[in-house]
Amino acid sequence: MDIAYWIVAALLAAFYLYGGGKKAVQSQEQLRPMMGWVDQIPMPFVRAIGVLEVLGAVGLILPPLTGIAPGLAIAAAIGLVVIQIGGIVVHVSRGETRQIGLNIALLVAAAAAAWLGTTWL
Repeated sequence: MDIAYWIVAALLAAFYLYGGGKKAVQSQEQLRPMMGWVDQIPMPFVRAIGVLEVLGAVGLILPPLTGIAPGLAIAAAIGLVVIQIGGIVVHVSRGETRQIGLNIALLVAAAAAAWLGTTWL
């Protein structure tokens, strides 16, 4: 189970460090080609989502790696599930139901990380 957690957590962390980092630092014009929804959401909220994604990625890796409060990794994974639920809601509200596949995959992976993380408790 530990190996499975680390595989899932590493993949999620890489994705969220990249995607969250872009949301946290790039301008609306730079984000628009790959994230059309940024026109409907205030940029401070987009930045907050990016920061939360980066924190979630860090939370998946550092606590279990250091052994300090490893339960935080479960909380980080649950937080990423919540972010993806929000992403699905935004896409559906915009009529972009064909684009929720990635959101669903990330939601399932984050839920799996949360479940796999419970083996330490």
